[in-house]
Amino acid sequence: MGISSGVQFHPEVHHTEFGSEILKNFVFEICKASSDWSLSNFIEEKIYEIKQLKGGILCAVSGGVDSTIMAYLLYKAKGDEVDFVLVDTGLLRKNESEKIRKNFSRLGININILDASKIFLSNLKGIIDPEKKRKIIGNTFIDVFKNYAISKKEEKNLRFLAQGTLYPDVIESGVSASGKAHVIKTHHNVGGLPAELGFELVEPFRQLYKDEVREIGKILGIPDDIIFRHPFPGPGLAVRVLGEITKKKIDILREADEILEEELIRYELYNKVWQAFCVLTNSKSTGVSGDRRRYGYVVAIRIVDSVDGMTADWSRVPYEFLDEVSRKLPQKSHKFLV
Repeated sequence: MGISSGVQFHPEVHHTEFGSEILKNFVFEICKASSDWSLSNFIEEKIYEIKQLKGGILCAVSGGVDSTIMAYLLYKAKGDEVDFVLVDTGLLRKNESEKIRKNFSRLGININILDASKIFLSNLKGIIDPEKKRKIIGNTFIDVFKNYAISKKEEKNLRFLAQGTLYPDVIESGVSASGKAHVIKTHHNVGGLPAELGFELVEPFRQLYKDEVREIGKILGIPDDIIFRHPFPGPGLAVRVLGEITKKKIDILREADEILEEELIRYELYNKVWQAFCVLTNSKSTGVSGDRRRYGYVVAIRIVDSVDGMTADWSRVPYEFLDEVSRKLPQKSHKFLV
């Protein structure tokens, strides 16, 4: 019986220098394969496919890169036959709902915003485990969305539900063709819909990575400040709060996140890093500021670089920037320390 061995090598990941070139040389120079696929052709094909759908589309938007670009693709294909809905979970960034409304307005799209913050915070009370948080948020999202869908289904002839699911979402949720993938973290836009809704799923980006979706946004002419917004998790700030979720903790984290983003922009770093955010730890620390004792939550900062969202490396941001952020976080709020 023969023995075979192999080496798993991922030259496409962020830390491999010339990784993409290695893959291209292997595919086109060594294997002599030809390229007959492009994102421009992909856009044309998807718009054509969406136009053929008989009935209206209910589009769940989050304001993130993926759902925003997908929403614009749907709008170009079906116009007013698409009902765009944002569920405000109470776990969004500061003034996020209004920012999303304005961004969609710039694209000519009107969205309906459902304020379900009280329901989400109530359902999360006492929950500590991050994966349980994700599942509760996902189930609550489906319940809220289901009630809206049922109330509008016949009025707007809604027959389809569109989601901005990407291939990394599918992989991380443990869904694969082989059935052997491990669950990394649950995504509430992966795994199907309640059968009673009678909707068919529309997921135009299900086989794409985030860098490809951003390229589609460029081709469609979407402004760069929308395309290059940092990724934000579906469960929102809940998965960036360690321990139990409370409104007070979410409010603290919102303020911290806003300060971090302001400094990233001021130091011209926002578009140079892939993702940056604050985490509210479950620890407290004592400090002194202005001859006054303070006791508050410790805030951690995570800043990473990536290309496709599958792998990431820590960003080499200047120490001067980190120093400024570490000073401004406790200065601008008496609620936390770093």
